[in-house]
Formats: sequence, structure tokens, C-alpha cells
Amino acid sequence: MLRIGHGYDIHRTIAGRPLVLGGVRFDCPFGLDGHSDADCLTHAICDALLGAAGLPDIGHHFPNTDPAFKNIDSQILLQRVVADLAARGWKIANIDSSLIAEKPKIAPHLAAMKAALAKSAGITPEQIGVKATTNEGSDDIGRGLAIAAHAVALIERA
Repeated sequence: MLRIGHGYDIHRTIAGRPLVLGGVRFDCPFGLDGHSDADCLTHAICDALLGAAGLPDIGHHFPNTDPAFKNIDSQILLQRVVADLAARGWKIANIDSSLIAEKPKIAPHLAAMKAALAKSAGITPEQIGVKATTNEGSDDIGRGLAIAAHAVALIERA
């Protein structure tokens, strides 16, 4: 049995906070605003996996009202989602994702993001697609005020 899920996340940029995307820390003067490390790519992947299994979204499992998740590394959240799915008899077939950001340049970090995400998900980098695009200057993402991510995940019975 195969199941597919979709995830989406967006966070506003904020000065003076580390930027983390796909488990990789970027060297830039801004980060993303959020309760955890605000890694929108990893959050979108978590939501895709949870959705594929028919489970509630990431906010249900790791609420932003819980101090235990304040500034938590989103790779830990991904590891917990994968463990929850495994306990329910699911394994990941593949993940595909797209980051939407005007800045910083994402392409130089794609391999590192795939490696970090694969490690956290317990799969190989070949099972993960990470692409990057811009919004061509339109809306808040296009003006550099936010970064968003879409992800799809295919899971199968273990």
C-alpha cells in the first residue's frame, strides 16, 4: 500500500536569528521567525509525511505553545515524525520538496540539505529531492520578507 502526502510551510524573515533550512545553517544576516528553529523546509516535509499517514499536522504534534519545542532543532522533529510513522508500520519511499526564497542562494547548499534530511529521515539522499526557486520579486517572498517550502512524501507499508 502506498500513500502520498503534501506539506507546506512559510515563515517571515527576521534579523539577528540564524537561518536554518533543511537542517543546514546558512551564513546570512537573517533567519526565520518561529517557535522552533523555523526550518520551513523540514516543517513542510514533516507535514507531508504526517499527511500521508493520515495524521494531524506538525502543529498538533509539536505545538508552538509548548516551551519544550522553543528553539528546537527541526531535525529532531523530523526524527520523531519518522519514528511515529515506523511505529504505525510505515516507511518512506521518497520525499520531494521545493524551497521558495529570493535570498540567500540555495543551490550551493542543496547537497548538504539532502544529506541532513536523509540522515534525520533514515533514508538515502537519493530518496530526497530538494529544489529551489524564487518568486520573481512578487509578494512577500519575492521581496525577501519570507521563505516558504512545499513537500510531497510517498510512504509505503513496512
